[in-house]
Amino acid sequence: MSKAVEGLFYSESHEWVKVVDGNIVLVGITDFAQSQLGSVVFVDLPEAGTRLEKDAEFGAVESVKAASDLISPVTGEILEVNEDLIGEPELVNQDDYASWMLKVEIDDPTELESLMDAAAYGNFTE
Repeated sequence: MSKAVEGLFYSESHEWVKVVDGNIVLVGITDFAQSQLGSVVFVDLPEAGTRLEKDAEFGAVESVKAASDLISPVTGEILEVNEDLIGEPELVNQDDYASWMLKVEIDDPTELESLMDAAAYGNFTE
């Protein structure tokens, strides 16, 4: 069973969302996702200023086993990209919840209501 962190929101495509301040959120991939992928060797992320659409692809993660598209759990504008992951993609495997991918200003905070909480995501991944 994968670890899900209380207070975060989760998508069915295995991204997590953490509200940091009002409409500002961090987005990353879950422990379950990184454990399924194995050793991450490449992370493809868009640039700051890019618009995200909920449920649309925004990048990819590649591991020694597979490649997986990243699907945005929210609609909004990317404020910042975690540049550390570009140079050190293996950080995703070391601490997936600390290794956020995007900082996003979301258009509509009520979108978060369509995502799962930790308990629901835990059940989803069993």
